[in-house]
Amino acid sequence: MNEALDPGLRRLAELHGVATSYSPAPDRTVAASPGAVTAALGALGVDASTPDAVRTALADRERELAERLLPPTVVHWAGTGEIALGLPAGTRLEVRTEDGESRSDVEGLPLGVHLLTAAAPDGRTARAHLVVAPERLPTPATRSYGILVQLYSLLSRRSWGMGDLGDLAELADWAGRTAGAGFVQVNPLHAAVPGAPTDPSPYRPSSRRFPDPVHLRPEAVPEYAEYTECAEDTATGPGTATGAVTDRAAVTDRAEALRSAVLDQGALIDRDAVWELKREALEKAAAAPLAPGRQAAYDAFRAAEGQALEDHATWYALAERHGSDWHRWPAELRDPRSPETARARAELADRVGFHSRLAWLTVTQLTAAQRAAREAGMSVGIVHDLAVGVHPAGADAWAQQDHFAAGMSVGAPPDAFNARGQDWGLPPWRPDRLAASGHAPFRELLRALFRYAGALRIDHVMGLFRLWWVPQGSPPTEGTYVRYDAEAMLALLALEATRAGAVVIGEDLGTVEPGVRETLERHGVFGTSVLWFERDWDGDGRPLPPARWRADCLATATTHDLPPTAARLTGEHVELRDRLGLLTRPLAEERAEAVADTAEWLALLTRLGLLAAADTGDEEAEIRAVHRFLLRTPARMIGVWLPDTVGDRRPQNLPGTWDQYPNWRLPIADAKGRPVTLEELTASERVRALFRTLHTDRPSTA
Repeated sequence: MNEALDPGLRRLAELHGVATSYSPAPDRTVAASPGAVTAALGALGVDASTPDAVRTALADRERELAERLLPPTVVHWAGTGEIALGLPAGTRLEVRTEDGESRSDVEGLPLGVHLLTAAAPDGRTARAHLVVAPERLPTPATRSYGILVQLYSLLSRRSWGMGDLGDLAELADWAGRTAGAGFVQVNPLHAAVPGAPTDPSPYRPSSRRFPDPVHLRPEAVPEYAEYTECAEDTATGPGTATGAVTDRAAVTDRAEALRSAVLDQGALIDRDAVWELKREALEKAAAAPLAPGRQAAYDAFRAAEGQALEDHATWYALAERHGSDWHRWPAELRDPRSPETARARAELADRVGFHSRLAWLTVTQLTAAQRAAREAGMSVGIVHDLAVGVHPAGADAWAQQDHFAAGMSVGAPPDAFNARGQDWGLPPWRPDRLAASGHAPFRELLRALFRYAGALRIDHVMGLFRLWWVPQGSPPTEGTYVRYDAEAMLALLALEATRAGAVVIGEDLGTVEPGVRETLERHGVFGTSVLWFERDWDGDGRPLPPARWRADCLATATTHDLPPTAARLTGEHVELRDRLGLLTRPLAEERAEAVADTAEWLALLTRLGLLAAADTGDEEAEIRAVHRFLLRTPARMIGVWLPDTVGDRRPQNLPGTWDQYPNWRLPIADAKGRPVTLEELTASERVRALFRTLHTDRPSTA
């Protein structure tokens, strides 16, 4: 049992947004330990280590709040009346708008993030960021269905050993024109931490701000194409044979070997080998000068990205020399603003320039993929995925270290599914530092992603409201929740999504704090509904009829963390977990529960006329029936897990495993485990039959 909290510590925690208890179930409340609360306060710069320190900190905080004119960030939802600031009579205001205009009042301000200065008659002054945002985010113009895919797993006969942005553009073009799809959702494409081996999880990136160049298709980079063409031209002269041609042939052979190993020989996707080869090819391309128009575009990109791009490229250049954990670098280089870092940046200017160019090239190909999707008729286009955090050793944690809570990791508390809780190994942002900056890191992150996204999926969207902080070295059970300014973050989300005309989907699976889903829905953030979890939990526990599903959501049969539909229908997901020693109950019990669960759903599909009785046991017919069911719901977006279209049994990620299972390294495969290429997918009659069902059976409106 946790030790009771001192009333002073409890009050201090409350005033800093640190929770002193949590509820894993509606009828149960668990107190946070004094150690967890004290550690969280310490990470926020508040000393609560002794009773005297608590009294001093509490008095300071109460005085600060009593004397404060304005909070660091003020939100106004456009169209909801006057801006209420609660300032003393006679307070003078000055507003510097986002566009640089100076005003003396706050009414009628345009959408944007403005700087507000207040001067009260008693001499107090304050500055705050004033966010004026639309009350609701954009929603899709029409109801649509789309494809969910882990991009690395989608290999074509042109890929260099893993799916790339060329494959993404091809899939979107085909799905939009031929299958009538409205979107393609991919895994996070954030920049990874380099290493040997690299962490394959796309949810522990080095940077969320910039994408990973491993997804580039080198042949689509004009300078690479020109390099190889020049080499060929040189070789055609009388008696010539150049080293460049030899290099190109070697690169081509190695790319074919990587591709063949995965597609033809059963090898896992080797991200490190793919990147090593692409890096060599792209370094050759970087040696070629940019054409005037492309140079102008690159210069504009660098100017727009500014310090963030310079820091990102500098981290990668320094990582090449000192390793990929900045905590182990020479002490003077751990500070991105130190004179020593500035000198190192100058010394490594060529490498900094190379990594800057890689970021630009990747953004360029991402933008081209979104353009291809929209030109193919997709109403949304590419849905990008925003991971919940970043790797503690990576570029963002180095460049933005003032905004991260030192000594803390994000995770999840114990619940009915995991009695030990979870530690995700991701450092959390400090809510106080975010607020003081007008949430600048979050705002800039959104702007970067919306540049090439038709929609954005936010992993663990509940993190906009609160995150479970775990002190480093402690088990997840010894954590506590810390609150964020959800209103400010939702306002910025609405502002940037509206500017981009993009949809936002929140991943809100699992235990969700009361009121969160309602708040998200009110502001137009879609939720996520997965068929197997949609039951009448407040009633008889049976599968939820389609008419009772929510409309503002992305409805799917499965996700990357869950068994593919074919595995669930056959029970193979239970056998897999048994082989890996992951079951917590006897195999017979697990099997019986899985069979009963599936039988209930199949019975409902049959009663609704979506599955003929004669088709029971026909895997393809059952999968089509599952998706017909999704079409019967009012969900505005229907997602099809691409591996489901070919009967893949293997989950892309199996939570709770590390080396026991090849997470994030599997190509899409058929029911027998044979890898299936993009070309084979698009030619498959099984795939086409499912998409015909989705295209012809869907209502034209929500």
